[in-house]
Amino acid sequence: MDKVTTVAGIVAPLLRDNVDTDIVIRIERLTQQTRDALGQYAFEAWRYHEDGTENPAFVLNRAPWRGAPVLLAGANFGCGSSREGAVWALMSMGIRSVIAESFGEIFYNNCFQNGLLPVRLAKAQIQMLADLAQTGASVKVDLVAQQITADDLTIPFEIEGLRREALLQGLDEIGQTLQLREAIRDWQRADREARPWIWSTMETARKGESPRA
Repeated sequence: MDKVTTVAGIVAPLLRDNVDTDIVIRIERLTQQTRDALGQYAFEAWRYHEDGTENPAFVLNRAPWRGAPVLLAGANFGCGSSREGAVWALMSMGIRSVIAESFGEIFYNNCFQNGLLPVRLAKAQIQMLADLAQTGASVKVDLVAQQITADDLTIPFEIEGLRREALLQGLDEIGQTLQLREAIRDWQRADREARPWIWSTMETARKGESPRA
């Protein structure tokens, strides 16, 4: 996972509440496409007409917001099914940070496992950024300083400490666990001495043998 320190660029306003993961990426696309190819299908029902042509009314199809790295959303963004592919699809289309009033809990967790920076702000702050977004303004989402800046506007935000550090270091949960590998090995050695029968049973099970009575 790439490290996340700052995300800077145009912010695209998609101020709809309750955008669910099925809107972000349809389930059948996850079975048909590789992870890196999902971006072209993100928001498919909104981005394209039935004949496959682009819908010019959709914000991410319009200048200056096409290709924006920051998405400004409404409340409860990413609700619905527990679909990690929704995060993959957003990142595949170039989005690196989503700013919203609130998120679906599972989507929010999936962001941290894949290096997408989710920022929760109050509704009034969302509106301030929305006003700027309409002008095609750029913003800087700074995870190090935990603040968003645009022109003379500065908005602080908070990310839970462990999650913030994981993004800054580019670590998912497995990566975080591996940082403790020496402590884990020390515990395993001590436990093997204290409870050898447990380890003998596990090794037998791994080999597919029946444990002895």
